[in-house]
Amino acid sequence: MTTTFTDRRQAGRLLAAELGRYRGDAGVLVLALPRGGVPVAHEVALALDAPLDVLVVRKLGAPGHRELAVGAIASGGARVFNEDVVRWLRLDDATLDRIAADERQELARREALYRGDEPALSATGRTVILVDDGVATGATMLVALHALRQLGAGRLVVAAPVGAPDSLERLEQAADEVVCLARPPYLVSVGQWYDDFSQTSDAEVRALLDA
Repeated sequence: MTTTFTDRRQAGRLLAAELGRYRGDAGVLVLALPRGGVPVAHEVALALDAPLDVLVVRKLGAPGHRELAVGAIASGGARVFNEDVVRWLRLDDATLDRIAADERQELARREALYRGDEPALSATGRTVILVDDGVATGATMLVALHALRQLGAGRLVVAAPVGAPDSLERLEQAADEVVCLARPPYLVSVGQWYDDFSQTSDAEVRALLDA
């Protein structure tokens, strides 16, 4: 199979061309899911002349079963829980608060690493374009959308170069718009759609946000 994108930056430029109607809109905010979404979102923000920030999402693992997600937290203090799992495990509010507090420390550390002392940009009332380098399961993107709703965002636009059709359909139920350049029937991995899918470093994330 021929790959579609040279690298994340080239994918971002192609994605930006599909989002041109948002250029010059002062109410637009571009948010990236770190780390891989940042180079893509940087190109989108440049093309649209819009501010860029990151939205960090952390999974909340069940006690004794860290791989089982009971929910997630995101930048801005938003929390989302999987109520079915919470009921199944019979987790009380105090336990959920403790799990969230532990992950909030790591979330704060990552935000400080990426953003330094700069405050997060407010999403309240804004058109938020939420960008990642691809959508496989869509789980992180879905949590991010729920978090942005809690934070009072206005219009929510999901933007990704490539995504699995079933995952994109779920995101279309949560977002106001989904923009995706390639929707292969069988998405084995996001990386197969890039010639260069090398890992994005923390230093690169910080440099792109600073720029």
